[in-house]
Amino acid sequence: MNNPRPETPYGDQKPHGNGAKYIILILVGLAIGVLATVMLLRTIEGRKTWQDHFPGAAMHMMAAHAAQLGGNIKANRCNPSDSVPHLQTLRAVSNDLEPAFPGLADDARFAGHAGDLRATLDDALASPAENCETLVATADKIGENCKACHQDFR
Repeated sequence: MNNPRPETPYGDQKPHGNGAKYIILILVGLAIGVLATVMLLRTIEGRKTWQDHFPGAAMHMMAAHAAQLGGNIKANRCNPSDSVPHLQTLRAVSNDLEPAFPGLADDARFAGHAGDLRATLDDALASPAENCETLVATADKIGENCKACHQDFR
C-alpha cells in the first residue's frame, strides 16, 4: 500500500530553496559596497588642495597648448597670429615647472630640462615662425625638450 503524503494547509507544494534570497542579499551587499567606495573616494578627492592638483594641471595645460600648436600645423595655419599665443602660454606655464614639482626643483637634471624648454620657447617667441616648416621645427624642438624630461622623471 502507498502511504499518502500529508497535505499542507496551503495545498501540495514542493519546498523552495533559499538560493534566490542569497543572490538578492549578495547583490544588495555589492551595491552598498560600491556606493560606500564611491563616497570614500570622493571624500579623499575633496580633501586635496590646489598644491595636489598643480603638477597635473601644469602638464595638462602644456599638453593642450602643444596639441593646439600641432593642430594649427596640420591645418596649415602657421602664421605668428595663430602660433604665438600658444607659445606664450607654454612659456608662462614653463615658469611654474619648479614650483609645480617642488621635490625635483633642486635636481640639476630637472632644472636643466626646464631651462632648455624655456630657452627654446624664448627663441621661438623672439623670432616667430613665418611658415609651417619653421613652426614644425620649433614644435619638434619643444617636443624633444618635453621628451627628455619625461624620460628622466616620469
